[in-house]
Amino acid sequence: MASQTLKTKTKRAIPAAEFAARIERRRQETGITDLPRNDGTRRTESKKALLKAIKDIGGKW
Repeated sequence: MASQTLKTKTKRAIPAAEFAARIERRRQETGITDLPRNDGTRRTESKKALLKAIKDIGGKW
């Protein structure tokens, strides 16, 4: 659902695939292909455990 407070001339939602393509195009244009991650200094223990579990099974968050 579109924001009720956003005042734009178009109210067209961008499909996820189109959004991903735009991001990829921008990355290629700028040459930035790997973005730095959050340093994690304020993560809760449960979040740290979740990220560790993802890493342990070979996932990349």
